[in-house]
Amino acid sequence: MKYRNTVLKIIKNKYFLTLLIFTVWLFLFDSNNLIDRFHDQKRLRQLERDKEYYQERIQEDSKKLNELKTNMENLEKFAREQYLMKKEDEEIFVIIEKDKKK
Repeated sequence: MKYRNTVLKIIKNKYFLTLLIFTVWLFLFDSNNLIDRFHDQKRLRQLERDKEYYQERIQEDSKKLNELKTNMENLEKFAREQYLMKKEDEEIFVIIEKDKKK
């Protein structure tokens, strides 16, 4: 009974009620509420990972582009492999391997 009276006093306290309402407001209704901030932080981390991935890809592609611009043999090899280009007296056979997982 004594414990119950203490809890009721705390709950009826105007400062406690004000703090409770303020906390609920911050969690749920405010434009910068904590739930949205959590989602924004999660999205930011994902975007930073994407940024790192794309920066690595840019570096790799820049190296490949530099090789293609400086060496004609690499340019010919790239054209043959990627675009299936050939010389007039050549034939190209494309072999497509099926997945063996099935």
